[in-house]
Amino acid sequence: MQGKHHGEYKVPGGKLVVVDLDVVGGALRGVRVAGDFFLEPDEALDAINGALEGAPAELDARGLAARIDAALPAGAVLFGFNSEAVGIAVRRAVADAAEWTDFDWQIIHDGPQPPALHMALDEVLTDEVAAGRRPPTLRVWEWDRPAVIIGSFQSLRNEVDRQGADRHGVTVVRRISGGGAMFVEPGNTITYSLCVPDTLVQGLSFAESYAYLDDWVLGALGDMGIKAWYKPLNDIATDAGKIAGAAQKRLASGAVLHHVTMSYDIDADKMVEVLRIGREKLSDKGTTSAKKRVDPLRRQTGLARAEVIDRMIASFRSRYGGSAGAVSDSELTRARELAAGKFSSPEWLARVP
Repeated sequence: MQGKHHGEYKVPGGKLVVVDLDVVGGALRGVRVAGDFFLEPDEALDAINGALEGAPAELDARGLAARIDAALPAGAVLFGFNSEAVGIAVRRAVADAAEWTDFDWQIIHDGPQPPALHMALDEVLTDEVAAGRRPPTLRVWEWDRPAVIIGSFQSLRNEVDRQGADRHGVTVVRRISGGGAMFVEPGNTITYSLCVPDTLVQGLSFAESYAYLDDWVLGALGDMGIKAWYKPLNDIATDAGKIAGAAQKRLASGAVLHHVTMSYDIDADKMVEVLRIGREKLSDKGTTSAKKRVDPLRRQTGLARAEVIDRMIASFRSRYGGSAGAVSDSELTRARELAAGKFSSPEWLARVP
């Protein structure tokens, strides 16, 4: 911890905060805050730096924000960031967190795969990133059949109408991350995974890491004319409603799996015949049609699904780079074994009955 440190934090939907500092004797020294944010009056920046000078290096983001808030001059205006964002940037500096552009990203977009294999690929590729055998990876999924993917801790019988799933030929699988159930059909959703080292989210709380890892998608959607925002804990929304949900798993091996499913053109009537929880959510809101809860990207963008994906990948590359990659033979072999074993087993699927 001792010595010079640099940290950055991009506020979701906002501006970049950059902090350079030293840690001497367990305290912050020589703190310098910068960024592309807006701040009035000018002397407020000196107040922020002064508030952080001498602060305990172990102080959390909220504690650092409280020091800043107490030091800001009356009427100070922070636009595009806030005091907690500065605190987060400080925490990332002290933790020597990595930045997106520190890595040579690999981007994978393969053909359709079975649901169980997608679950296995997420686990295998994230393990490979943790071991340093694979660079951080963005993987865009393609589905070979309709599926329901339930969260790691969800009750199978409470979430899924098995008769409805059988009637519509829907495969049911369980993923390793938490969160809610996803209903997908080939060509009707956009699903992707980020497999990243845990250094990328150092200094961030679990909740903060969701917003941080989703921020590039907000930019990509903005490039397509969609004003979207992060909605805690794990949704991406627009004025027209929710368009995506995220789930995350931090592996003990030292990597983070963050995956997102975006609605492109969901068959909402079929969805509520397969998902029990969908009916309950609609009933709670007094909504008679699921279509009011699903806002497809097709309608908001006017673009073909393939074009949306191409633009998302192009947007990612413009920000962080990234070369086209593929799942290696050894990774695919391990994933197929895991798909045929763990992710296809009744024991795993019904581990929460």
